[in-house]
Amino acid sequence: MRQSNTYIIIFTLITTVFVGGVLAVASLLLGPRQAISIEYDTKSQILSAVMTITKKDDVLGIYDKRIESLVVNNKGEEIKTDSKGQPLIAEKVDVAKNYKLKPEERMFPVFKYVSEKDSTQIEAYILPVYGNGLWDKIWGFIALDNKLETVKGVSFGHKSETPGLGARISDDPVISERYVGKKIYDDKGELVSVNMVKGEKGLPLDTHHVDGMSGATMTGNGVNKMLKDYLDCYESYFEKVKSQNVAGL
Repeated sequence: MRQSNTYIIIFTLITTVFVGGVLAVASLLLGPRQAISIEYDTKSQILSAVMTITKKDDVLGIYDKRIESLVVNNKGEEIKTDSKGQPLIAEKVDVAKNYKLKPEERMFPVFKYVSEKDSTQIEAYILPVYGNGLWDKIWGFIALDNKLETVKGVSFGHKSETPGLGARISDDPVISERYVGKKIYDDKGELVSVNMVKGEKGLPLDTHHVDGMSGATMTGNGVNKMLKDYLDCYESYFEKVKSQNVAGL
């Protein structure tokens, strides 16, 4: 039996409203869980730069106790509100979105990792980094000691680097361990960052270089550029912190 156009329109409207209602209810029910999941993932990545995270760890509890955060501009000045006058929350700054802007227009989160026994004592500064790998975007966090000179740890992520090759930046803990103890300033006090060399030879390197990844030179180059670009952007903040530390002595 052929249905009239009116019947088809009414049926379509009812179906649309019903499906829309189901999706709205699902969104309301799942929204809080999704928010907690995103918060957990973000804070896990930040903490991963200074500690090994296990499934048993109370990540949110550790984070609340050990992390203090703020946002600065590329002049090293703390900024507390966005362009609309809304309070800035470092954990909610979209680093990927900011990456599309000029450095002078970006917001740079800073996460201070404080002592478990004395929250006034900073053990490390954790900074987000973002850039391009071989196939797509790469990102991560680099942790520096309280003098802002020595790497205490790194954690990297990627969207589509080659498994077993470039993907090792996030999959192989050996890669991140190579950065620990390296220096970002040379003997003249110039910020040189830490560079991954071409190839993987297993030989000891100086304080500004780490061994590479076999078959992943382009990914390594991307990591090098990412670290240098972002450390350069944070350098003004480093200088302010160091001058404040000297003044406080």
